[in-house]
Amino acid sequence: MATIETKRTALKIRGMTCAMCSKTVEHALAGLDGVVLAEVSLGNETASVEYDPGKVTLTDLEKSIQEAGYNAMNETASIKIGGMTCAMCTKAIEQALSELDGVRMVEVNLGTEKASVTYNRAVVSLSDMKQAIEDAGYHYLGVEGEVSEDMEKVAREKEMHEKLSRAIVGSISGILLMGLMYVHLGLSHTVMAWIMFVIATPAFVFVSHPIFKAAYRSLKHKTLNMDVMYSMGIGVAFAASLLSTFGVLPKEFIFYEAAVFLATFLTIGRYLEARAKGKTSEAIKTLMGLQPKTATVIREGHEKEIPIENVSIGDTILVRPGEKFPVDGEVIAGESYVDESMITGEPVPNLKKTGDTVVGATLNTNSVIQFKATKIGKDTVLAQIIQLVEKAQGSRPPIQRIADAVVSYFIPVILAIAILAFIVWYFLVGTPILFAFSTLIAILVIACPCALGLASPTAVTVGIGRGAELGILIKNGEALEISEKLTTIVFDKTGTLTKGKPEVTDVIAISTDEKTLLMLTASVEINSQHPLGQAIVKKAKEWGLELQESAHFDTFGGKGVAAEVDGQEIFIGNRVLLKEKQQITLTQEHEERILKLEQEGKTVILTAFGNQLRGMIAIADALKDTTKKAISAFKQEGLDVVMITGDNKRTATAIANQIGIEHVLAEVLPQDKANEVKRLQEQGKRVAFVGDGINDAPALAQADVGIAIGSGTDVAIESGDIVLMKDDLLDAVAGVQLSRKVMQRIKQNLFWAFAYNTALIPVAAGILYPMFGITFKPELAGFAMAMSSVTVVSLSLLLKRYVPPIKAR
Repeated sequence: MATIETKRTALKIRGMTCAMCSKTVEHALAGLDGVVLAEVSLGNETASVEYDPGKVTLTDLEKSIQEAGYNAMNETASIKIGGMTCAMCTKAIEQALSELDGVRMVEVNLGTEKASVTYNRAVVSLSDMKQAIEDAGYHYLGVEGEVSEDMEKVAREKEMHEKLSRAIVGSISGILLMGLMYVHLGLSHTVMAWIMFVIATPAFVFVSHPIFKAAYRSLKHKTLNMDVMYSMGIGVAFAASLLSTFGVLPKEFIFYEAAVFLATFLTIGRYLEARAKGKTSEAIKTLMGLQPKTATVIREGHEKEIPIENVSIGDTILVRPGEKFPVDGEVIAGESYVDESMITGEPVPNLKKTGDTVVGATLNTNSVIQFKATKIGKDTVLAQIIQLVEKAQGSRPPIQRIADAVVSYFIPVILAIAILAFIVWYFLVGTPILFAFSTLIAILVIACPCALGLASPTAVTVGIGRGAELGILIKNGEALEISEKLTTIVFDKTGTLTKGKPEVTDVIAISTDEKTLLMLTASVEINSQHPLGQAIVKKAKEWGLELQESAHFDTFGGKGVAAEVDGQEIFIGNRVLLKEKQQITLTQEHEERILKLEQEGKTVILTAFGNQLRGMIAIADALKDTTKKAISAFKQEGLDVVMITGDNKRTATAIANQIGIEHVLAEVLPQDKANEVKRLQEQGKRVAFVGDGINDAPALAQADVGIAIGSGTDVAIESGDIVLMKDDLLDAVAGVQLSRKVMQRIKQNLFWAFAYNTALIPVAAGILYPMFGITFKPELAGFAMAMSSVTVVSLSLLLKRYVPPIKAR
């Protein structure tokens, strides 16, 4: 009887709290067909399982744990990979890593040259992944966060230096061979062929070795990539030349210069591509470079400079003028102006004093500050921004699926076209075999899906990086594509269109002067905690007024307040209060004045003393300075603008009229905002919602694109698809404009990628030969192929200089 070959694995489990939990998990695992033994330890939260891999998989085990109400703990690593050139490379790496037992999910991004791998550390290790990547023919450059940018730079520069060396050797050899083809030295064909063989062979081997090596590994993993196609093209050209040199084929089959030039052009193209791709993530490298390497901590009364990695939460840290804050924290001593432009984009430094929060990597400008560390490492604002941008750069907009689908069928189709072209020209049309043979080689080398694979990732990487530089964090590629199709944009009013804090807008004195009216009103309201009262006190301080002592302060629910100031009783509130306490009835003129202010969306406070109405103070949640400009810009973008608020219809309409919004949804409770967004979506509209990311979280999540405006808080980052790092509505406009620009660039990239192949494959196949006698030499095909990738990457890099129109005004 044959023995069953079993495997043993260890699974980390989260959520177990008691012995019954471990028994439950153990029972669930043991119940699977194929599980030989399951032992669960509550102490170290681990399940040791022996199983038959022919009947049950690691995924089945984890699913069983999940169905029992617990979670198997996996880890995610971001691995840097060198040597990828096209979409087929990403597929080869994904397949190589996915075949490892213990790997749950693999996502490889060509633009950022990284693989995100979710895996079970008990089953598979990073060294296993390294081996798989290198066996597939690519370079393992380490795990992000565990390898410094300098090491990555060194590895990249070494790779580029090797490509450049091969390109130089190939170019020199190719030029010599081309010269021998056209300069007659009076030598026989046989002698000339042997001279070319001696010159070409070392150069060809040196230049093409990485191409053949990559092709072999690709075939070994049963995948077809561009290296396989190119190897066939240059291999056939060089093999035919060898056979001609040895007299097996006619003398016309000397393609030494074509074989060398083909390998050289591919190498030059990849060198230029690698050089350009190295610039796509400069925004991330710039952000990483902002954080200081050390921190000055105060421990046991002594200052001590330590590496930033050794800072702990609760440490007291000293920051001198001209130094950067190493981590996030709260000021406990000192005052200083802090340049926060790297986070907010605002050029004017902010005053930080005791109790204020400071953000790591911002610059202390003029005085010494001590602060307590509250967030370190990956929890700091800067680290979250970097993580967010990197995750977004690794995402793919849905449009990329078109390119991915095309690439998967591309190589087999091109192989078929190349063989068919050879058969048609040689067997059916009857052209010389040399022409048919050249056509075959030209098709093999011109048809490169590299540009298709690079079209989206490079544009997304550069565009999202540019957004980070502008203080606009785009969370995923899908948000880019949807932003281009938006029809409606909905704004929360309070805190988004307005400042979110009541402000005095009008001081209207009657039978007194404005300063006296404001001073007496504020002297009473300073006793009140009501937001309207606080706004009046704030205005008085702004005017530099000295408030007087008040006595006998009293409140009248829903009507107002009263107090004595300098022996005089002051009543502040609405019409009812004044009529009840001072028997004051407003004149028609006063009523008309109040009505006009209320129609402007303002709340009117009346002040009376001495049995007379002494004045009115109008208060409103003031509009932000950039609100009108932003609304106008969104309309120019062709969007229908809607305001949503809990205010009454009249107040909401008044504010909307001021800023040019025609569509108002008033008296909407916070919990109902998401339903209003859903209702618009059900009408067939693509909706963006702009809110502060805290009380608007449900609506932000419901919208097709949620734009969280404010300070980049944790809630905002979770809720929005686009997160704005500063409280400026113009950045919302810039975010939409940037998204549309990136999508436009992706479409341009895809157009050129398709155009190169669509236009040149038929030319390479000889379609112009019967009418115009035009042929496409293999070496020219190689040059055109290399330029397609360079064109796409270069177009993407132009986004680095893009300035949204709203920012350029």
